[in-house]
Amino acid sequence: MRRAAAATRSMAVAVKTRQASTAVEVAPARPAGSRWPSALRWMPTSTGSIVAAEKRLLATLKTSYVQEQVNIGPAPPGLRVRSSSDEPRFINTVTFDSKEGAPTLVMVHGFGASQGLFFRNFDALATRFRVIAIDQLGCGGSSRPDFTCRSTEETEAWFIDSFEEWRKAKNLSNFILLGHSFGGYVASQYALQHPEHVQHLILVGPVGFSPEADPSAERITKFRATWKGMIANHLWESNFTPQRIVRGLGPWGPALIRRYTTSRFGSCSTGALVSKHESSLLTDYIYHTTAAKASGELCFKYIFSLGAFTRKSLLPSSSNWKVPATFIYGEDDWTNYHGAQQARKDMKVPCEIVRIPQAGHFVFLENPLAFVSAVFYASRDFLSRDAEEGLSLPNGLTYV
Repeated sequence: MRRAAAATRSMAVAVKTRQASTAVEVAPARPAGSRWPSALRWMPTSTGSIVAAEKRLLATLKTSYVQEQVNIGPAPPGLRVRSSSDEPRFINTVTFDSKEGAPTLVMVHGFGASQGLFFRNFDALATRFRVIAIDQLGCGGSSRPDFTCRSTEETEAWFIDSFEEWRKAKNLSNFILLGHSFGGYVASQYALQHPEHVQHLILVGPVGFSPEADPSAERITKFRATWKGMIANHLWESNFTPQRIVRGLGPWGPALIRRYTTSRFGSCSTGALVSKHESSLLTDYIYHTTAAKASGELCFKYIFSLGAFTRKSLLPSSSNWKVPATFIYGEDDWTNYHGAQQARKDMKVPCEIVRIPQAGHFVFLENPLAFVSAVFYASRDFLSRDAEEGLSLPNGLTYV
């Protein structure tokens, strides 16, 4: 194990192909039981399975890309988050190059997700951006070190500091930062601490902006007082994550994920349905990223309280923002855009709010064309004027 880690310590290497690329360097962590054939394992997954599932999903794209494991080194001694290992950490990264001079768009996924969920957007976005999508530390195909955080502040540092180490390793600056859901929370906190690197924030259904008078919060408070609510709250505070259920189901886990993806993004979708082939690839990808070793997901209890309300609201920091922002919401999104309106009142930088029809929380999967149009519109000050199309607010999108 240590010989393998030493051999890969120097740098991340990637090989570019026509439609997909294969990572040459693999993080040293290896889940227990992965030496057994998948048919004989309780959980039919492994580190290699995540990489393979990602490659199959991204093989549906027309745009070439580079996949790499970016070495951000071990947790430094002065890091605010305790570390139980001196092993190097890796951030799984995919890059889609565009024409010379195109602005850089960095995409950060939400809780329990990974960068492959943006697969329906990469081709279109790459026509105007150099697109870089990452798996956050402890998620997707990135390293999954033991999660040692014991507070909200340490948990925020786990994600924000690892992102900054990744940025340094990639030598990036002056980029547009897009974050979805919990990724929007991380992106917002990052931009507050490192505004000099971020040109514009695009927050897609971000958590952390619930308005003070949120009816959902009142319902959760009443529910918590019931016996069912007390049990649910106990499980929540015990960090009983949805991923734990999938792992506990063992060989029946893939079937549960299949039911979720076909329902959530198929028959019950409010927008563009995923095809049968896409659904199959997405199911496989989500299962392997979900069933892998618990790591980043254990931020659950420190970031969220019962009902997925963040323990720390971002609204009080609104007046301190130094980076212009665009909020994007699906019209059926469970995150409340009224909180963004409240934040905008206190901001001293430009702020826009756009709502997309026929979409919920996963707007980029449910209405990918409108989502891409909204991203182009949000980034219009940085895009080439050679092609004016798409730089005005498209029909059907609502500016609030």
